[in-house]
Amino acid sequence: MRAVSSIITVLSAAAVVVAQTTIQVGSTAAAAGGIFQFIPSNITAANGTTVTFMWSGAPGNHSVTQSSLDSPCQPLPNGFDSGFVFIPTPATSGIPSWNLTITNDQEPIYFYCGQLVPAPGHCPLGMVGTINAPTTGNASWEAFWETAMGTAATTPGTPIPNLSGVGANASAAPGPLTGSGVSGAGLPTASGASSAAPPSSSATSASTSPSPTTSASAAVLLSANGITAMIAVLFGIALM
Repeated sequence: MRAVSSIITVLSAAAVVVAQTTIQVGSTAAAAGGIFQFIPSNITAANGTTVTFMWSGAPGNHSVTQSSLDSPCQPLPNGFDSGFVFIPTPATSGIPSWNLTITNDQEPIYFYCGQLVPAPGHCPLGMVGTINAPTTGNASWEAFWETAMGTAATTPGTPIPNLSGVGANASAAPGPLTGSGVSGAGLPTASGASSAAPPSSSATSASTSPSPTTSASAAVLLSANGITAMIAVLFGIALM
């Protein structure tokens, strides 16, 4: 009996280790909720769970930046930040992703997109998300989203690339960045230094329904071929 109990304990621990949840970063203009959203926008994840952010929304230039309930569009001191990932065209393989491991499931984690273009930025347009937030009340995703939508008159804060956050940590920057025209800027490194300056490209279409949004805070040099440039023009993406 004791042996069976030990096996169950080991299997339970293994289940926690391999637990994984995926969140899509950005969407398309034709999708319900529009471009500026995280899908899903709120999840529940226990300690040890790997939350994978997938930059599958295209075209788009988004970040995953930790913030707080009271200041949805301002980076949280010592919070995690993925840096910006630019996706010019939809892809079925090689989609950049970023893994966060939950370290404190007793406190809600709030995050937003740090892209500033188009004004007033993706966050004031509603591109925010939560992990382990209450389902109702003043600390819920809905309340967080409403606060973010009310910050349109305030310029979103500049994200600081960081792998370590409050309640969750990453071990590496987003990747792979090998697709056609795909690039990253302001990506975090193990040393805490940024790999490049942040980008300022994004789409211009916004949705008025409760869906998260992103904003960029500085210019980045992005190389683009003719196809990428054409797509950027069509979707209002600024290639600086």
